[in-house]
Amino acid sequence: EVLQNHVLEAKVFHTEYGTGVAILTGAHRFSLTTNIDDLKLRRMPEVPGLQKPPSCWAVLSQDRVTIVLLAVGQDLYLLDNTSCSVVVSELRWPVMGSRAVCSPPHSLAGPSTVPCCPMGCFPSPSTCWQVLPSAVPRDGMYSRDIWPHPPLTCFCFPPVFAEASQEIFKIASMAPGALLLEAQKEYEKESQKADEYLREIKDQKLLPEAVSQCIEAAGYEHEPDTQKSLLRAASFGKCFIDKFPPESFVRMCQDLRVLNAIRDYQIGIPLTFTQYKRLTIEVLLDRLVLRRLYPLAIRICEYLRLSEIQGVSRILAHWACYKVQQKDKSDEEVAHAINQKLGDTPGISYSEIAARAYDCGRTELAIKLLEYEPRSGEQVPLLLKMKRSKLALSKAIESGDTDLVYTVVLHLKNELNRGTFFMTLQNQPVALSLYRQFCKHQERETLKDLYNQDDNHQELGNFHVHSSYS
Repeated sequence: EVLQNHVLEAKVFHTEYGTGVAILTGAHRFSLTTNIDDLKLRRMPEVPGLQKPPSCWAVLSQDRVTIVLLAVGQDLYLLDNTSCSVVVSELRWPVMGSRAVCSPPHSLAGPSTVPCCPMGCFPSPSTCWQVLPSAVPRDGMYSRDIWPHPPLTCFCFPPVFAEASQEIFKIASMAPGALLLEAQKEYEKESQKADEYLREIKDQKLLPEAVSQCIEAAGYEHEPDTQKSLLRAASFGKCFIDKFPPESFVRMCQDLRVLNAIRDYQIGIPLTFTQYKRLTIEVLLDRLVLRRLYPLAIRICEYLRLSEIQGVSRILAHWACYKVQQKDKSDEEVAHAINQKLGDTPGISYSEIAARAYDCGRTELAIKLLEYEPRSGEQVPLLLKMKRSKLALSKAIESGDTDLVYTVVLHLKNELNRGTFFMTLQNQPVALSLYRQFCKHQERETLKDLYNQDDNHQELGNFHVHSSYS
């Protein structure tokens, strides 16, 4: 079938079995193999009524299950080994001129009931797909893209307002948080009504609840002015409570500063508070790093006082690995810039950065970067990999680590011919001495060859006498 109908489109994907390839043929049928090294092409079920290529499609693979997700008009279809099922049907978008990007979650769930998803997801019989609108020219059209992994940008419809927000902002609300917010506003006006609102809350002993409601509601607001208003109310209410724990207030202030920073139009990651908490700060930092927003990621790490290894060091290492790929600058400039920025930052491995430079074909840059690596045990293996064995031997000898020297010497022995190997050792007395010790216990015939090469007749005579006694 593939030969007769040709290949319209192909996608490469990765599974635990290896590298896989999925193809769409001219007959609008899908076939795939999960491992190109063990080629077994499997034809997927037919999509009913498919007369032209789908607008977009993707391969998803996890837990030994590989499926194809495709969009046809207004419908999303899921193809597995045995069947074709509709995932989302007749989905209409309220905003014209938007692009809907359906992004799968981190795991593919089996059939389950999803009554409501707090992340702004639509329920479906087999899995949950997040809807991510983003701006496109307003020409009255929209398209659908399907991404096989969670996208770097995460534009989402905000979920239904949190209960705390509803309680505070609904019309004529008498909730504790609403009364506290009004009390704070009246206090700023220097009005006596502030005292009346406070007394009403105090009489019902609901002041701690009011403070907590204002703090919680602030997290679900996107406008900084509203956030500040709610936090000011919470701060105002705390003044009248003995020993109110400050952790929730401080943590919310930190979270909102981070959220407001990434929601800025120049960054464009408008996460909701719930998404931010589920995503975790580590994953958010990874997204910033992948976008190469290194300064912002570092500022967030410093602001949240994350550990060096978890935060700044890891981000700087990513920056350095990106820096070595810049071909427009000389090796000297790149190495100097990286060292100036990284210095002796804890948790930074220059050898890993050098390995990235070597993988990019910049061997000389890798060697320069290794000069900044204080651990010889990290320098030497990479130098051996780069075929710089003599330099590796010098570094191993400088380290004073005999095991490291032995490692390089034995590598040289296997790499060089016998004569060149002996001549190399002649220029390194420490390595030669250690190799002699090795030969005395492991290769006595080689020891004789070493004495012959050195014209060391005294030791050669001793060797023969010793051998005769043996």
